[in-house]
Amino acid sequence: MMVCMSSVWQRGSVFARRLRKQDWACSLAGLSHRYYSTKTAPQIPGMEYQDAICTLNTLQTNASSLEQVRRERSHPQLQLQAMRGFLERAGLTVEELDHLNIIHVTGTKGKGSTCAFTEQILRSYGFRTGFYSSPHLVQVRERIRINGQPIGKELFTKYFWHVYGRLDETKDAHGGTMPAYFRFLTILAFHVFLQEKVDLAVIEVGIGGAYDCTNIIRRPWVCGISSLGIDHTQILGDTIEKIAWQKGGIFKPGVPAFTVKQPEDAMVMLRSRADETSCPLWACPELEDYQADCGPLHLGLAGQHQRSNASLALQLSHTWLQKRCLPDKSFPSTSVENTAGRQVASFKPSPIMIKGLADTEWPGRNQTLKHGAVTYFLDGAHTMRSMQACVHWFRETAAQHERNSSGPVARVLLFNATGERDSAVLLKLLVPCHFDFAVFCPNITEAIASCNADQQNFNVSVENMLTRCLDNERSWHLHNGMGNTKGTRLLIEDSLVLEKKADTLVFPCILSALQWITQGRDSVLADSAKRDLPVKPSVIAKAAPLRDAAEIHILITGSLHLVGGVLKHLDTASSK
Repeated sequence: MMVCMSSVWQRGSVFARRLRKQDWACSLAGLSHRYYSTKTAPQIPGMEYQDAICTLNTLQTNASSLEQVRRERSHPQLQLQAMRGFLERAGLTVEELDHLNIIHVTGTKGKGSTCAFTEQILRSYGFRTGFYSSPHLVQVRERIRINGQPIGKELFTKYFWHVYGRLDETKDAHGGTMPAYFRFLTILAFHVFLQEKVDLAVIEVGIGGAYDCTNIIRRPWVCGISSLGIDHTQILGDTIEKIAWQKGGIFKPGVPAFTVKQPEDAMVMLRSRADETSCPLWACPELEDYQADCGPLHLGLAGQHQRSNASLALQLSHTWLQKRCLPDKSFPSTSVENTAGRQVASFKPSPIMIKGLADTEWPGRNQTLKHGAVTYFLDGAHTMRSMQACVHWFRETAAQHERNSSGPVARVLLFNATGERDSAVLLKLLVPCHFDFAVFCPNITEAIASCNADQQNFNVSVENMLTRCLDNERSWHLHNGMGNTKGTRLLIEDSLVLEKKADTLVFPCILSALQWITQGRDSVLADSAKRDLPVKPSVIAKAAPLRDAAEIHILITGSLHLVGGVLKHLDTASSK
């Protein structure tokens, strides 16, 4: 069995010593050092799901993969060569991927939602769908879906050891190399989809496009590009043109591609990339341009920005259906000449398409959960444009809820941001929401728990994560004219809550933050199995407005990993 071992903490950390003393090390994500037994028996029956996840985690986390990409940036083609090598070692070939009838989607904002709309539409037609996306919210198997559902633990475990075993037994002949976390999961997804004989696979790009490991796909049936913006600049470049160049790398000769309305500089670059590859590129019409007998199209995903994603999904699914059902017929989107960036005509969506758009679910994006007097607004926005969309959605949706409230409502922000994101810019956009409290915590699900390998991160120490939270709090103070809070201690002796101003708090984990915000008013969080962490009386006193309010509205944003950690506590079914 794979065993979670105790962690080695940085010396001098009071917080770390207290966690170690109470034997919490196994459950905390992002420790400065983490050790698992790395000896595995891939061919031995009976290896369990958690064993597979712990072994998967030894292949590095996303942050390490990003660093690997940065190192290889001077020779980016090596990334795809390495991916093909890993694919072959796993017993697959790029030629086999041609049989998956792939829809390949990239973008900065909305690519996951576009994929969700597309998959739901085609599944509604009765096709057996595969869907590969990232990141996961609660469990890693969410990334690999069959017919809209994450593959089961038994299926994941079976296929994991099959693929891992082949790679492990060939690593000595290849310098001991194993694929990084995301590369492995991409190979695993392809293997699962081939073994499960899906009719099509919707594949979401990880980062960029041109050199993303999903781009070993040679012959997708159709490609899509959602809204572009600035993100992952250390890898993709720091201008919209550079980012558009990377995204346009998924274009293939003769394969129709669609994009939503883009900034002009980005559109010029996409047209150039399409011309270079002889790819017919079309711009999608506005959703209002589709004529439906039922009137305005209703979307299962909230937010005005989802309308462009839905239009892109209609074009992707429409094109796929034409190729599937009318393989010998030509249709406008296959003509290469003079198409680059021209707007494609709208069409009358079928009743099945209309139902598919309305039935689409995509957790953690503009999601609202009401638990009695507490309403959670969850959105994993982590770029400037996505945060602007999040703020627009929250202000509109929360106002509707407040109009129906029986009394005063307390508004609370729960925020975290990771990686290279500019937290200060994101927080500034949130100021107009007029929160009563701003609460910050790292993406640690809970400080007292059984080991939850699905949500473990090995790259950042607890101290660094808490420092980031304190920096976020300082930014919030500055944006609200409250002055700097320089000199506050990160680690404290008597409490696990870091306290400063009356309207802001920093907690060491998601559960402790949620329990303080909800003040026992959410029965799910008040479960006796979820232990309360000790807090100072002064911190308890600050919560009086939360106890007195008729309702509590909580916006959780800044990180999809934060949203996933919250959902783990709120939606217990997602953790089973």
